[in-house]
Amino acid sequence: MPSELFKLIKFEKNRNVKIYSLSLFFAVVVLSCAPSDPAVFTVAFGSCNQADQPNDLWDDVLAAKPDVFIWGGDVVYADTDVVDELKAAYALQLQVPGYQSLMKEVPVIGTWDDHDYGLNDGGAEFSIKKESQQVFLDFMQVPQDDSRRSQPGVYALHDFPVGDQWVRIIVLDTRFFRSALRDDPSGVKRYLPTDQGTMLGDSQWAWLENSLTNSPADVHIVMSSIQFLSGEHGFESWANLSAEQQRLEDLIVRTNPKGLVLLSGDRHISEFSTKTIPDFGQPIIDFTSSGLTHSYSSYRGEPNKYRLGDVLAEKSFGLLRIDLKARTITMEMVQDAGQVAQRLVYRYPDFPHNTGYELHYGL
Repeated sequence: MPSELFKLIKFEKNRNVKIYSLSLFFAVVVLSCAPSDPAVFTVAFGSCNQADQPNDLWDDVLAAKPDVFIWGGDVVYADTDVVDELKAAYALQLQVPGYQSLMKEVPVIGTWDDHDYGLNDGGAEFSIKKESQQVFLDFMQVPQDDSRRSQPGVYALHDFPVGDQWVRIIVLDTRFFRSALRDDPSGVKRYLPTDQGTMLGDSQWAWLENSLTNSPADVHIVMSSIQFLSGEHGFESWANLSAEQQRLEDLIVRTNPKGLVLLSGDRHISEFSTKTIPDFGQPIIDFTSSGLTHSYSSYRGEPNKYRLGDVLAEKSFGLLRIDLKARTITMEMVQDAGQVAQRLVYRYPDFPHNTGYELHYGL
């Protein structure tokens, strides 16, 4: 990325803002952490990982000294409805030395996507989704008394104290409940949008609304696994279920969570997508990072009206350095040897004192 490439977007809004209070109607996972700078919290995330292929990025993830690592899905490539084969795929990943080192040093949380779920582009129709859920939770070392062991789906909420502030990480499940997608009969695209069906299911939607409404957190990170904003390409994305995409946007606007960033994977490319909503005091940012062991090597371009910067079609992981004192989230696409390919800095609003925000793109 040329060093002279730099972009600044600044917005000022006057609007009423809710006062946050601690009133939660769901279980919360609180993870203690002790970042080197008590005001800075570092998140690493990645997706699309084949355990039988070399992963040259685990040492770079560790070198970034993250306070948490988030799986964005496709932890392994199992693609099977045989439970023992699912277990074997995860067991192979647990034998990877670099991942073993990460697990010893860093809390690991996350969600699945289709290949670790067990069915390519699969949704609610998958015949062994309940069994697959337990295998995934075993891999993630989720205790037997955790609510995810008894609920349908692997969605979860994790709260991290950072000094006297909080970072809330919300992990969605875009597989367990998802309705069938609409095929493109022309074959030009894989899928066409439809306003029918569900992405999250009723119970997960209710949980998500509770997780965002009157949240006491100062920063909110939402892991979606599939892309939320980019959808013109015709592969899997929230845009395939257009009413569900609009429902999430409406929920974000209504609840107005502070310092919001969406994360996604799936695509074997990395990119920043941003959307400005009129009369809403912050942008919607979708940071896609994919993949860890393989990438879209034949990529020749695709439309995305929300893209900020360029597509990275090479192996990488995502990094977020959250400075809660300065109210900045520095997002980076990181490659082997710690090389930063692209960077986006988001200075989020401090409601109700300062309703402006800034986006800086460039190295």
